[in-house]
Amino acid sequence: MDNQIVLRTALSDAKPVEGDHTLSEAPLNGKINLRGNKDNPGFVQVIENLLGLSLPLETNTVSSSFEQLIFWLGPDEWLIHLPLNELEKKISALHETFADQHVALTDVSDYFSVLHLSGPQAREVIASASPFDTRTHHFKPGLCAQTCFGHASILLWPLDDAPTFRLQMRWSYAQYVYDYLTQSIRNTEKLTKLNASQ
Repeated sequence: MDNQIVLRTALSDAKPVEGDHTLSEAPLNGKINLRGNKDNPGFVQVIENLLGLSLPLETNTVSSSFEQLIFWLGPDEWLIHLPLNELEKKISALHETFADQHVALTDVSDYFSVLHLSGPQAREVIASASPFDTRTHHFKPGLCAQTCFGHASILLWPLDDAPTFRLQMRWSYAQYVYDYLTQSIRNTEKLTKLNASQ
């Protein structure tokens, strides 16, 4: 008998969108929701020591290093992204270190899906269903935003000025957001070709 575990994601069966704009689901990674007191120097230092990454303390900022990211979600809340094969070791080390402190750690790896969107009009594609201002001068790499896309709550962050974005949403909304983005890409590209022909 083959007892090998096959990891599936919310959009394992979805076909990536290719062309001038691309849309695909990012590979599954580890995600840890962290709650703690940023005014406690020990708390901040422990995170930096264990993850090798500074805790973002400014509103809507992201710290990143290689495959690890830490998103600011609130004055006492962060979201950590890290490689899935490091999740168990890192969350165990954090639990052990913070055993006597008022800190909450929750593995939310299977709660969220992440989409990768890229293309010359990616900002317009997002704007088709989100009120958030994604213009380059306003929303640069190193920042993140909790906003909405259609009826879904998302965490959005730019990877570069190309523009390339990643969008995180609950698994239950992944197909909805994926389909909405796919249709928005088609509409945007069709409008661009129409305008170019006039």
